[in-house]
Amino acid sequence: MRITGLLTDDAVLAELGARIAGRRLELQLTQAAVAEQAGIAKRTLERMEAGQTSQLGTLVRVLRVLDAASGLDTLIPESGPRPMDLLKQKGKVRQRASGNRAAKAAGKPWHWDETP
Repeated sequence: MRITGLLTDDAVLAELGARIAGRRLELQLTQAAVAEQAGIAKRTLERMEAGQTSQLGTLVRVLRVLDAASGLDTLIPESGPRPMDLLKQKGKVRQRASGNRAAKAAGKPWHWDETP
């Protein structure tokens, strides 16, 4: 099942629990082994796999044991500079070359011209 914003909290927890259990089984690990390596009680892991609530720190420990902690980086992406801030920092970007216009104008003296 795909986790979307339309799912209830209970449905998301159930899906995460099922994914944790599936990953554990892929690695051929028992609940007792994962719980011991994560430093949590086996019953805590059982509740997590059943879709019950748990602490965020417990989830991180279990994901480390299951070699899935790198997926947390995509959970909430690191914030970067906003586009408007980038524009203010860079200023205007040149789009055209000036050519020889500046060199041609340098030979003539400049003066005010009142005629329209």
